[in-house]
Amino acid sequence: MTKTNPKVDSVLRHTAKWHDEFETLRSIVLTFPLTEELKWFQPCYTFEGKNVVLMHGFKEYCALLFFKGALLKDPRKILIQQTENVQATRQIRFTSLREIDKMKPVVKAYIREAIEVEKSGLKVKLKKTTDFTIPDEFKKKLDEHPALKTAFRALTPGRQRGYILHFSQPKQSKTREARIEKSTPQILAGKGLLDD
Repeated sequence: MTKTNPKVDSVLRHTAKWHDEFETLRSIVLTFPLTEELKWFQPCYTFEGKNVVLMHGFKEYCALLFFKGALLKDPRKILIQQTENVQATRQIRFTSLREIDKMKPVVKAYIREAIEVEKSGLKVKLKKTTDFTIPDEFKKKLDEHPALKTAFRALTPGRQRGYILHFSQPKQSKTREARIEKSTPQILAGKGLLDD
């Protein structure tokens, strides 16, 4: 069994909802040669510094999130793509401790495969920022403000995609414009949508 991380111990000690489920999932994951870390305030398991699987909980379920889940074979058809815009990660969701216990051999098989995918060096082919449609309202704003255009182009591709998706979601043009206006200072500061 892999060594536990005191930071994860502390987080799990203070987790009320899904505590027993997390402890059980943790015991399963730690049977593999993975390093337990705390990332994004969640227990994360890495192989040679690369993220493999993360545990996280929501109101209705807890889950194991596989960072390269899109590359897993998924013979049981249990991997879930959280939203249509999620490209690489996939989840196995659980709603009870009994469900985790019942699925233990399957979960182990998926973790084993995820480690093998990481060892092999396979990468998920991600859409490029240019593959996403930039809303007309944002195109107009970029054309009107060269400094904003320069700042947006300087962002990492992931940050650019985050903004494009955020601006594209609303159905009404007025709402898209409001989001663009609100995010402009953040872009000019070189920050991503969720950066502080």
